[in-house]
Amino acid sequence: MDEEIPNQEAIMGLIINGGNAKGSSFEAIEYAKKGDFDHARDKLKEADDFLSKAHNSQTGMLTNEANGIHTPLSLLGVHAQDHIMTAITFRDLASEIIDLYALIDQKLRK
Repeated sequence: MDEEIPNQEAIMGLIINGGNAKGSSFEAIEYAKKGDFDHARDKLKEADDFLSKAHNSQTGMLTNEANGIHTPLSLLGVHAQDHIMTAITFRDLASEIIDLYALIDQKLRK
């Protein structure tokens, strides 16, 4: 049963890069918790880079769809979309959490 999944490479790109983006975002929060805001911001930038790669994976699929080349719906494709949307949300929330840690740090230093 060696059936190839349509857009398998793009789908795996979404899953891998989404997971990496979420991981980098979590690391950013951990750095902020320790007061290391420079590293926290670096990790958010890293997360953004992973999300950009995921976006590039997704763009080809969307272009094909717009050109009438339809991909059958698969559980793996749905999982990939879920992965990337969760990563985007987590990254956005990580930025807010880091800002809160920075604000608390600033207030405690006064």
